[in-house]
Amino acid sequence: MVLSATRRTPLSDQVIAQLRAQITSGEWPVGSRIPTEAALVEQLGVARNTVREAVRALAHNGLLDIRQGSGTYVLATSELAGVMHRRFADADQDQVAELRSVLESAAAGLAAVRRTERDLTLMETTLARRDAAWALGDPEDFVQADAAFHQAVVAAAHNDVIAAVYADLGEVMRAHLRHDVGPELVAERYIGHDGIIDAIRTRDAQRASAEAGSAIGACGRTES
Repeated sequence: MVLSATRRTPLSDQVIAQLRAQITSGEWPVGSRIPTEAALVEQLGVARNTVREAVRALAHNGLLDIRQGSGTYVLATSELAGVMHRRFADADQDQVAELRSVLESAAAGLAAVRRTERDLTLMETTLARRDAAWALGDPEDFVQADAAFHQAVVAAAHNDVIAAVYADLGEVMRAHLRHDVGPELVAERYIGHDGIIDAIRTRDAQRASAEAGSAIGACGRTES
């Protein structure tokens, strides 16, 4: 996507918005390294200084972490994510599960109606990553991969308000999953999410909503 300057929106702000979208959609999951500065310049068709300014702005806001000699990594999905995590650190986990069920069921139903082929590709990619993470047996990798899949489903709903709220609660959601998965992955607790993506693919909104809602509470105590 090549960006161009407009009177109303400075070019740097457009780049910030585009990079933020890559993060909030789950295309760049928390913990992942974003493309290099040179790659972003080529991708967006803007000057190096504009990309650098946008990355620094997102780092200042707490979304990115610039590590000298290593690259730039996704730290959070929104500026409020860290605040919300602290706010609900001691929340009742059953209530968090109820919140997840409400948001993810609604988003899945909307995604079935509004999803694009690009949305499907991202969901399929993140679902494959989720399955691979479980197979490797690393609980934290699984938590991050599972969160990326659900984030992709929410993004496919194409509702900016739901996406923003979900992004703000990202760390709360991941903490909830860590609580349920526990220190190790147990094979008998694994529940795949193929039903969710299949319902979205076939545009079955009712089934997509039901599949997403029933997934909460399926792995461990309340699997995602």
